[in-house]
Amino acid sequence: MLVDRLLADASSRLIAIPEDAPVTEAALLLGNNRSDMVVVCDSQGVLAGVVTKSDVVAQISHCCGSSCTMGVAAVMTKAVADCSPGDRLNEVWQAMKDKKLKNVPVVDAQRRPLGVLAAPDVLQALMGEVEQEEALLRDYVMCIGYH
Repeated sequence: MLVDRLLADASSRLIAIPEDAPVTEAALLLGNNRSDMVVVCDSQGVLAGVVTKSDVVAQISHCCGSSCTMGVAAVMTKAVADCSPGDRLNEVWQAMKDKKLKNVPVVDAQRRPLGVLAAPDVLQALMGEVEQEEALLRDYVMCIGYH
């Protein structure tokens, strides 16, 4: 199964802001509970990094004066694990597990954001695939044949 099967849900979770946006804007967007991650894009619309709720809390917890209006580029994670619609879902899941990620941006060939994959959606899709294979095998063994 490929990532593109989950692209509709992933695209509904996409929240993108420019790298010069203030951290407070990221905080407002993250507060709407639509996503745990804001994707940060450069002036060309290319993925530059991500900001999570943890990043915002860490910055806000020790800000004072002008550091409270700091840009997201200063607090974002720049080395982002991402995936593309043609990637195999089980490989993306393995990378998410290995790196302990709850969300992964989906990008096109030019690294423009298409969506944000959430771990529960990936796991549910993979479990559904296993259940389908199990049913096919059971039907074959019981001489019912394939559907």
